[in-house]
Amino acid sequence: MTDSKYHTPEHTKLEGRVFRPATPAELAEAVELAFDYRGDVTLVLKSGEQIVGYLFNRESTGPKPLLQMFPELGGTREVAYADVVSIAFSGEDTASGNSWETWVAKKESERKADARRSESEARARGHL
Repeated sequence: MTDSKYHTPEHTKLEGRVFRPATPAELAEAVELAFDYRGDVTLVLKSGEQIVGYLFNRESTGPKPLLQMFPELGGTREVAYADVVSIAFSGEDTASGNSWETWVAKKESERKADARRSESEARARGHL
């Protein structure tokens, strides 16, 4: 069984893409993608400022939606959704190629290998 709700399909590659949302809904969608991304993003703000860092939290509801980042220069930073002009997926996606299904298959293989090893050790001790 796979839980596709929380795992981006492997064919979706965000690394290198730039989103320039035209509506609040498009911005909210781009922020959600950036939140799930396993690499740095670059925000361009209405002021022209660029912030490169890892988006670790977002508050999309309420009177003033905002996102929180760990900028590459250190510390933390809060940015209002309304100030974001574009979001670029600029950093390496550290999870690229590591799909949920691959992880599940690896863990199942490890579990079976542990079971075979335990059975072999039990037989060697005469317990089976």
